[in-house]
Amino acid sequence: MEMFQYKKYFDEYCKENKLSLSLSYTMPCGYETAYGTFDLNLQTIFINKNLLKDKEEFEQAFYLFHELRHAVQYINPKSFNDIINESLSYIIMYDGTCYKQVGDKYYKYKINGDEEFLKNLYVSQPYEMDANEYAYKKVSELMGFSKELEQLYHSWIPKRRISNETYRLIYKEIDKGINE
Repeated sequence: MEMFQYKKYFDEYCKENKLSLSLSYTMPCGYETAYGTFDLNLQTIFINKNLLKDKEEFEQAFYLFHELRHAVQYINPKSFNDIINESLSYIIMYDGTCYKQVGDKYYKYKINGDEEFLKNLYVSQPYEMDANEYAYKKVSELMGFSKELEQLYHSWIPKRRISNETYRLIYKEIDKGINE
């Protein structure tokens, strides 16, 4: 299996977008099973090379560009619409565990719901939808369209999209729950 040239494309992307970021292949604690993550405080993209080593090159690229998009969302929020900006303060996990970032602190809250609803809640988050769409387009441009890439992209599309209005209600619930 070919290993994607993460550093090359990372450096090119950072230069094109005037970003000063670091790239790490050592996942932060709690993210060992994730393909990647972006840490705003550390200004670092983390890519789980070990988890991705047996994946096709397009899939490795997809997760790098997905995380790079998150970096741009946080660093240049004015480039994005209101709902993406609103959503950036909230992290909603597959199990309904939520975090709201206020300054450098994270406040925890738990949303109840069935497994399918909570999974859709995670993948429908406005900033996740944007990052997945961006990664799909970027990898298509870079490596060409393939059915496998399209399948990967569609695996991250929710079965039932959750509306922006519903997210705003959920954000209010989280704020109320953490006494924000």
